[in-house]
Amino acid sequence: MAKLELSIAVGDYDRTRPLVDGTVAIDGVDPVFSLLVPEEIFFRAFRYAEFDVCELSLSSFSVKTAAGDCPYVGVPVFPSRAFRHTSICIRNDRGIAAPEDLKGRRIGIPEYQLTANVWMRAILEDEHGVAPADVTWVRAGYDEPGRIEKIALRLPAEVRVEPAAEGETLTSLLDRGDIDGVMGPRAPSAFERGDPRISWLYPDPAAAAAAWYRKRRIFPIMHMLGVRRALVDRHPWLPATLAKAFEQAKAAALAKLTDTSATKVTLPFIEEQLRSARRLMGHDFWSYGFAANRDTLAYFLRHHHRQGLSARLLEPEELFFPSTLEAHRI
Repeated sequence: MAKLELSIAVGDYDRTRPLVDGTVAIDGVDPVFSLLVPEEIFFRAFRYAEFDVCELSLSSFSVKTAAGDCPYVGVPVFPSRAFRHTSICIRNDRGIAAPEDLKGRRIGIPEYQLTANVWMRAILEDEHGVAPADVTWVRAGYDEPGRIEKIALRLPAEVRVEPAAEGETLTSLLDRGDIDGVMGPRAPSAFERGDPRISWLYPDPAAAAAAWYRKRRIFPIMHMLGVRRALVDRHPWLPATLAKAFEQAKAAALAKLTDTSATKVTLPFIEEQLRSARRLMGHDFWSYGFAANRDTLAYFLRHHHRQGLSARLLEPEELFFPSTLEAHRI
């Protein structure tokens, strides 16, 4: 019997590479992989539904699911997770000494609905009392003008999102001081170049993130896996099969990471960092599956709705195909 040929678009991660190189097979599937940056995957997926299976923005998926017009069905595989205390860089000559000082400021964003920005606004509101309406958000591309929201939004009237003038970028606005900082999944290029006027909002973001984890027990989910809805209608076995294969790929990646006889990552102190992560977060610190992540998803969805992004408050179960909400045991 011929295997199902599928186009699969994901990032080039250690946890997806065993699928790409064939170390881990997907039962019944002949995959054709595209390794792309998230911005390209999400734009092509939500604008044109180009891929059979792909990594998706959790926020964009939630927007579309709440609206009832999402072309993809969710699978509880989370190829990207990150603490986002590094997501805000500020001009350090503006008197911003603490997160509370962001009230009344102008902060640049590449898109309002980006998952990293949803998480960071949740942290600002819950931990520092800074609501989305307390900031003026200025939208522009990081280094290329003309970036738009990939999904049409209907935000609350009190939330102010201004498009930057034509030809402007976050880099140019930050350099001139027309904005007080930038929030997003990437650091602005001025920060990467070492511009002394630009610094993180949190002086020690790793310590701030660890403290927040101890309080909330949340490791933020950025991306999930989606399968084209029309494909699942014809092959309802597919979501659970994908969940199984991606779990096996992640396990293979972690096994390599644990083997430090010859470090698999081009970074020193990997063994120490792995032990530190497990002391803080437990052995399975990057969990896939629904049950282990329901509370994290519920927290995200509450804030997503509060921020005016989802038309209604979603329950975590609504994000995923029913067969992926539980797993078999032997």
